[in-house]
Amino acid sequence: MSIVKFRNIFLIGPMGAGKSTIGRALAKELKLEFFDSDEEIEIRAGANIAWIYDVEGEEGYRRREQKVIDELTQKTNIVLATGGGAIMTPENRNSLAARGTVIYLKTSLQQQYERTKRDTKRPMLQTDDLEARLESLRDEHEPLYEDLADVAFETDKLTVKAVANNIIKYLYGES
Repeated sequence: MSIVKFRNIFLIGPMGAGKSTIGRALAKELKLEFFDSDEEIEIRAGANIAWIYDVEGEEGYRRREQKVIDELTQKTNIVLATGGGAIMTPENRNSLAARGTVIYLKTSLQQQYERTKRDTKRPMLQTDDLEARLESLRDEHEPLYEDLADVAFETDKLTVKAVANNIIKYLYGES
């Protein structure tokens, strides 16, 4: 596995799909560098995403995200976990599509709810009706995930290692 056919692997999907966790495992297994666009935004801003939302709103956050995704996708031999809404920006979709293999990590609303219900760090999820918010985000984002992705993988009921292995088999054409 020393020769990577795909210079970059970009993970897209909803919050709670496992992009960061699976991305780290994938990068380790393939000996690639791992980046999480949300973590990178926080590092550069010197503040967490909730603070950025409070001060700059979603528009300010999306501007920062676009800059980070543009820069990170120009690197080579990386695994990048994107934020759930990164696909909303046409520039992000173009950068991701042009510069690597885009993998959509799918998860059920129930699994998403279970993984995010105690999350206080995601501004999009600070609502009285989390299930309705998750459903509305899915309706808005899913067509874009489907359109952008080279391939999709289910993450429900699978271990991180199993999903990472499924992705590696796909990338290297092993059956």
